Amino acid sequence: MVKLRGQEIKVFSGNANTALAKEICQRMNLPLGNAVVGQFSDGEINVQIVDNVRGMDVFVVQPTSSPVNRHLMELLIMIDALKRASAARITAVLPYYGYSRQDRKVQPRVPITSKLVADLITAAGANRVLTMDLHAGQIQGFFNIPVDNLFAAPVLLEYIRAKKFTNLTVVSPDAGGVERARAFAKRLNAALAIIDKRRDKPNEAQVMHIIGDVKGRDCLLLDDMVDTAGTLTEGAAALRANGAGSISAACSHAVLSGPAIQRINDSTLDELITTNTIALDSKQQQCKKLTVLSVALILSEAITRIHEETSLSSLFV
Repeated sequence: MVKLRGQEIKVFSGNANTALAKEICQRMNLPLGNAVVGQFSDGEINVQIVDNVRGMDVFVVQPTSSPVNRHLMELLIMIDALKRASAARITAVLPYYGYSRQDRKVQPRVPITSKLVADLITAAGANRVLTMDLHAGQIQGFFNIPVDNLFAAPVLLEYIRAKKFTNLTVVSPDAGGVERARAFAKRLNAALAIIDKRRDKPNEAQVMHIIGDVKGRDCLLLDDMVDTAGTLTEGAAALRANGAGSISAACSHAVLSGPAIQRINDSTLDELITTNTIALDSKQQQCKKLTVLSVALILSEAITRIHEETSLSSLFV
């Protein structure tokens, strides 16, 4: 067992993304913690932590991806089990933070689910949260415990730079993503464009017009997540209609629910670049336009630095 600063470290995983957890452990030269995470015949989650964790620094890797409610309950129950097993510190590692899209009241009588989930994780007994590319930065303030929000940008940027685009334009699919797109464009020495769209219903988008020059240029649509891919494919169609050359897209979280894969396959997109924060099912893995990059190195380094009580910000300088 690896010891850092005299205290043992353990990494556990629920069923949401075991492959990512195993890769993180391989990079840390650690065995994945032994835990039984199943369910009773009526669907209730059944958890047993097999390894001894008394006095240890414990990390639970569990993105709250589809099926969201099941994976969220697995996380909460695992945290409770670890707390009752006398773990010294419990860090919830959520590469993807589900329920994050409802981060404010946009109309009367609606919930703020990202705050509710933050309260649930804290009440379960987590001492710290490690996540990646939150949908909205203010979600960090919904917790009364430390939150470290990592970025997949270094992994995405390395891949995009290797493609050696000579006339790249980074495109924000909506006004809300302009800051993210501008930061990418600056680091890639690329131009910036914005798609003006109006959303009439959830998961439906209508593209209005494009702000910026895309004619004859290589375009990269950039978003934090792709769910039903409606926004993405509508944006790609608008770019094509305005004379764009190659059209790629990049996101941190490939939710890819409902008709997403079919829409991507049928779209004018040349490639969708994403990360493995969410485990893809067999159908999603068959999408030929999908390129999946690993964030295990960033997460393993962050876990090590949290355990050693050293800086995380230097990871992204």
